Amino acid sequence: MMGAIEEKTILETEDESPLRSENHFGSSQSMRKIQTFETSSHVSSLVDIPYTYSPKRIRNRAFMSIYIVLIKAKINVLLPFGPLAILLHYITGKHGWVFFLSLVGITPLAERLGYATEQLAFYTGPTVGGLLNATFGNATEMIISIYALKQDMIRVVQQSLLGSILSNMLLVLGCAFFTGGIVNSQKVQKFDKAGAVVNSGLLLMAVMGIMFPAVLHFTHTEVHFGKSELALSRFSSCIMLVAYASYLFFQLKSQQNLYSPAPVEEVEEEHKEEDSDEEEAPEITQWEAIGWLAVLTLWVSVLSGYLVDAIEGASDSWNMPVAFISVILLPIVGNAAEHASAIMFAMKNKLDITLGVAIGSSTQISMFVIPFCVVIGWFMGKPMDLNFQLFETATLFITVLVVAFMLQEGTSNYFKGLMLILCYLIVAASFFVHVDPSNVVSLIVNT
Repeated sequence: MMGAIEEKTILETEDESPLRSENHFGSSQSMRKIQTFETSSHVSSLVDIPYTYSPKRIRNRAFMSIYIVLIKAKINVLLPFGPLAILLHYITGKHGWVFFLSLVGITPLAERLGYATEQLAFYTGPTVGGLLNATFGNATEMIISIYALKQDMIRVVQQSLLGSILSNMLLVLGCAFFTGGIVNSQKVQKFDKAGAVVNSGLLLMAVMGIMFPAVLHFTHTEVHFGKSELALSRFSSCIMLVAYASYLFFQLKSQQNLYSPAPVEEVEEEHKEEDSDEEEAPEITQWEAIGWLAVLTLWVSVLSGYLVDAIEGASDSWNMPVAFISVILLPIVGNAAEHASAIMFAMKNKLDITLGVAIGSSTQISMFVIPFCVVIGWFMGKPMDLNFQLFETATLFITVLVVAFMLQEGTSNYFKGLMLILCYLIVAASFFVHVDPSNVVSLIVNT
């Protein structure tokens, strides 16, 4: 009898046309029809329900998935800017417009990558889901960095990755604290200090790995000039990758509860939020999420190539330093997914997830993406090192200290968020008037 009811419910929900998909997937009412009899599982999923595949149902699912991912979200109105940028690249060759349109076209792709990762997280659990969110949230920066590395634009790689760390720690976390503090002004927002302390320690370790090659260079104490700092950078990068792998093992195996606070002490609050939590359900299946991650990553990699090609031309046409474009503009686009997710979770008073998105993403870039780019450059024969120059290294060090002091109490409010946002504005203004040392040398030589 129960099986017949399940089959009837599935037939009713699957036969709906894509035109009614917003009512089908936009609200969780019809989704709860499917999940009514799956209360025993930890995560309700579309693929948990056995049903026979038919060409009609497969076609309907395909249309439904395309509608949900590429049409339903309002930010998808920016998707046509990507093909338009490629068209202008071959027709006009105006690097300023190509860069701007590529930047705008990558923004919805970064956000959709975050959405597909969140959908996949319903099937993998919160811990692995948070790791996937940080990984694919940084996919845009990693792809842009690899393309720039191939074209010997090492300073662009360094500055864009540095800018991503600064953007996550100051702008993303600041906006999340600010909006969360305003929405939840009647109560004190708290988060787990243990996870924040571990991430702060990893960030300080990354600062140490980045600082020593710069100090070695600017104090002129190298054994072999130009070679010692590169060798030190490659050695430190390998150490940082080992440290990050150990951190993942510590997070996923040894101390699983460290980043997933037990709700025993918050039973009443959990009951109050039970209705809103029930509304959250996966809108696409697990394999659809994996497929969309592959498609979106491929499209981001295509647009990243045109974006990197147009950076220097855009700097000349806009009369704007390459450092400002690399440190400020590129990371804002690359962190679109993290920005939206962190603010959303902060408004729901889920600051542990907010910190996992913002600080976790900064930790992954500093301890994995940057050393990974050094190792990839090593294999490619590119002199990618950890010497981020004195100005950038000092900016990173001060930023990590400021954020570490903000997190030491384990509480958040809108004033802390405002302070972080204002700090980011100071950083942005500093890079707008900052000239890269390599450009200064070239200007002196040319004059």
